Amino acid sequence: MLTQTTSRVLEPSDLDAALAVLDRDPVTNAFVTARVQVAGLDPWRLGGEMWGWYEDGMLTSLCYAGANLVPIGATPRAVRAFADRARRAGRRCSSIVGPAESTAQLWRLLEPHWGPAREVRARQPLMVTDRMSADVAPDPLVRRVRKDEMDTIMPACVAMFTEEVGVSPMAGDGGLLYQARVAELVGSGRSFARLDDDGKVVFKAEIGAATAQACQIQGVWVAPEHRGRGLAAPGMAAVLRYALSDVAPVVSLYVNDFNTAARRTYRRVGFRETGAFMSVLF
Repeated sequence: MLTQTTSRVLEPSDLDAALAVLDRDPVTNAFVTARVQVAGLDPWRLGGEMWGWYEDGMLTSLCYAGANLVPIGATPRAVRAFADRARRAGRRCSSIVGPAESTAQLWRLLEPHWGPAREVRARQPLMVTDRMSADVAPDPLVRRVRKDEMDTIMPACVAMFTEEVGVSPMAGDGGLLYQARVAELVGSGRSFARLDDDGKVVFKAEIGAATAQACQIQGVWVAPEHRGRGLAAPGMAAVLRYALSDVAPVVSLYVNDFNTAARRTYRRVGFRETGAFMSVLF
């Protein structure tokens, strides 16, 4: 039993304690919780380490250190410990992302060593809903993407990622990891799209992280030539209906604060802003 304030890399035997911390905020923590529920705390399966912060022998805060660096329930003292560990390990992540307050503190401590970032998105509203809106009818043409439609959905996924993040997911490993992730979502029935008469994607979105308590919609995209035609809100309503009926009782997403059109669309569908994330992109 640890009897002082300290941090360490968690082991598989720490799983129950880590899940207890994650369960304190199942909506905010859905991304990491989903990974831990599938992979446990073994770094090879998890795709990174899970760092823990202990106070008086109790695990109180976490930080996922993989492709993303994600503070979880992190108190100011925990953030300082995580920043020190991250600084000593060197940057291995492509982004820092998490609740705005703790992520901002983490970045202030790491920026002198890891900076400059390619982009800092200081406030990304977290939006949540547990019900459908009566004001927007779901688009009946939005459906699950079939496993034999990978060649159809992949270009739209790449276009969305490049537009949103500013770099192509096909860089580095040629897109192998990204294609595997898209295939995982398609295979699990969590990729949705509307196709036009020529079989091209008009609208798409995915249910990314998913637990029994909450899930997160991601990758919302309308083809440029179809924007301004009122497709986003009915498309989102359709995906939300699938999410609430088949996946989890609470649905969330986060969006850039400067994307006023998207925020307006999500509010129309029934989402409300409950907090904020922050992302630091390298």
